[in-house]
Amino acid sequence: MYNLGDSHPFSPKRIQMLIELLQEWNLYKEPLQPKPISPQELKTIHDEKYINIVEEVSSGTKINGVDLFGLGTSDNPIFEGMAEGARYQAGGTLLGAQLLIENKANKVLQFGGGFHHAHKNMAAGFCVYNDISIAIKEMTNKGWHVAYLDIDVHHGDGVQEMFYSDGQVMTISVHETGEFLFPGSGWIHELGSGMGRHLKLNVPLEPFSEGDSYLYVLNKVIEPALNWFKPNALIVQAGADAHFSDPLADNLLTTFDYEKIFKKIIELADTNCNGKVLFTFGGGYSPTATPRVWALLYLIMNNMKIPEHLPENWRTRWQQLLEKPIPETLHDELHAYEQIQRKEEIYSTNKDVVRRLMDSVAQHWF
Repeated sequence: MYNLGDSHPFSPKRIQMLIELLQEWNLYKEPLQPKPISPQELKTIHDEKYINIVEEVSSGTKINGVDLFGLGTSDNPIFEGMAEGARYQAGGTLLGAQLLIENKANKVLQFGGGFHHAHKNMAAGFCVYNDISIAIKEMTNKGWHVAYLDIDVHHGDGVQEMFYSDGQVMTISVHETGEFLFPGSGWIHELGSGMGRHLKLNVPLEPFSEGDSYLYVLNKVIEPALNWFKPNALIVQAGADAHFSDPLADNLLTTFDYEKIFKKIIELADTNCNGKVLFTFGGGYSPTATPRVWALLYLIMNNMKIPEHLPENWRTRWQQLLEKPIPETLHDELHAYEQIQRKEEIYSTNKDVVRRLMDSVAQHWF
């Protein structure tokens, strides 16, 4: 299991809560069980020396200087079985890509993954192996063009870096500005290089951005980008940490916003990506909000009715375990957070970011 520790915000309890919620509703479908990716397969993305170090420290070997590889930090502590857990996560995302390639599925949800901060030779931001990049590489090796959309509140820096000069891959990251938030990157001038120029798009949003800004970006950036690029498939990192209750960021999405966002993304995949889309999870550190956001994604992907109320048995169990209240409904209460005074100013600033980004790329698309 990929478990960074009981006190670490990146907790497997989030997935456990989601599964138990779906089971209480009798809506849970047993997933396919992936195999862990092999160390050899990781070499399509990661340096061999880095892979070897991860495998060795994971088994208890003491190695000096592991901090140079991003390991042994508060973000990425070393734990027993770390390498195997990370390879299982990568194996799940790789399996999802293979299902799309082999036409065994059109829409896939990976109950995990989304490790978008891992670099070629370094762990970062709770991420050891970059499962998304491995899946993208599997697709491009088959000759596919791939679009990657990242709605996690943090910039998808690792994935962008892996394919910065790759003309087969478009990356789009919508995130809280790096001026205030890890990893401090994802500016509109980061457009790619060489054959990948004007295929790497970043929309750094102001802190306290709300759903209107995200929907504006979907309509004014993501829709025209996919319409022009026409990829064979879309991979989405569906981090839930832009929710207003998330403790590690500042943006203000509600579950109602996430419902609209997920529906729009699926619509865009159907229209522009042959209906092929692979969702992974990712960030999301509010234990009372993240399972509800991902439950919405599961329900929408499976064309299921969205229940109004959360099961009482589930709420009681997890309120006791978490020692904090859980809402009675799947959706947030209306006006669950205090309206901010700078709402219109923030929205206007975000629209200006979109305008400047599209001015930079539009001349190369049309």
